[in-house]
Amino acid sequence: SYSFCTLLTLYQNKKRTMSLTFGTAKRILVELGCSAGKLPSLVKGNKALIVTDKGIRSLGLVEPTISKLQQSGIGVEVYDSVIEDPSVKCVREATQLAKSMNATSVIGFGGGSSMDVAKIAAVLSKSDQPIDTMYGVEQIKETDRLQLIQVPTTSGTGSEVTPITILTTDSQEKKGIVDPILLPDWAVLDGELTLSVPKHVTSATGVDAMVHAIEAYTGKIKKNVISDSLAIAALKLLGANIHTVCEDPNNAKARSDMLLGSCLAGMAFANSPVAAVHALAYPIGAKFHVPHGLSNALMLPHVMKVNSQVASCAEQYLELASYMLPGSSFTSALDVSAAIADLSKSLGMKTNLREVGITENDIKMLASESMNQQRLLINNPFEVTLDVAEQLYTAAL
Repeated sequence: SYSFCTLLTLYQNKKRTMSLTFGTAKRILVELGCSAGKLPSLVKGNKALIVTDKGIRSLGLVEPTISKLQQSGIGVEVYDSVIEDPSVKCVREATQLAKSMNATSVIGFGGGSSMDVAKIAAVLSKSDQPIDTMYGVEQIKETDRLQLIQVPTTSGTGSEVTPITILTTDSQEKKGIVDPILLPDWAVLDGELTLSVPKHVTSATGVDAMVHAIEAYTGKIKKNVISDSLAIAALKLLGANIHTVCEDPNNAKARSDMLLGSCLAGMAFANSPVAAVHALAYPIGAKFHVPHGLSNALMLPHVMKVNSQVASCAEQYLELASYMLPGSSFTSALDVSAAIADLSKSLGMKTNLREVGITENDIKMLASESMNQQRLLINNPFEVTLDVAEQLYTAAL
């Protein structure tokens, strides 16, 4: 097990640069059952917009929070029309509601989609900048926003601690907005909110969080000692608990550990960005409406296999293997990638692109679309060209 001090020594021995800027949420609250009772004391002002989806609303997860806020004299409006792979339309509608109610705070309550919409709504409520001009890295001109509180209800995206929003454009392309202003004032981790998450979502979001940690640890450009420490800590929690939460969904401790692991992975990749797994997964989600976590899981073993051709990355996969797959022992990075494929299968997940409706006829289109994700592809250890992307999608069929 690597401690922070050990990793720091390794960095110094390998003469890696220690010049970095690390950003995350201003404050993080971790407490089982805390979301409803503690939120009123965290809200700034007296009017809060809650951004969520109809699934979360139907489960009744947000109702105790609404009640507690209102009892504390805080006016509440709820935007619950967020969809998976959220569209620009969702952002505009949420922003309009925030402005009409003169909101002082925006609360993202749900999975990554709801939290991503909440981020941009908090900014646009104080800005007239067109969304189309925000895509990319640090393109937001506004330096102020409404207070932003994020409350995740799944253990996967880590969006509660990242400065990243992913939106689906009108042309069905996934685009990212990356800016420090999107980091929240509070991230509230309440494991009780994840107890009702069904197995297929639990498994997919769990693997998604693992991908965040893996790609943060193996990134080519911004790999750093803080993200490495967080990625290892995340994988220790995720690897030790992912089977438990799928087989024993009411295990509150395991659920809480998964939520914390997801958060740590989010902190890691927010500062050492993800790479080809995500770049190849985005078109699958945008074009075929496959959940993001499953899209990542489908591409992960194949990207790991090609990345294993890079000696330093192969070494890093071996370093992570015992955390991802507790009790295992490997001598080859290729064996690690094969074991990751087996992990998805053991969790009952779909394991190839055909199972989500993708055929050979879609490969060229997907590969072409993935080339639009250059901000991610440049972080990948192995260069992913158009031809390589086609080969990876074909291998995943």
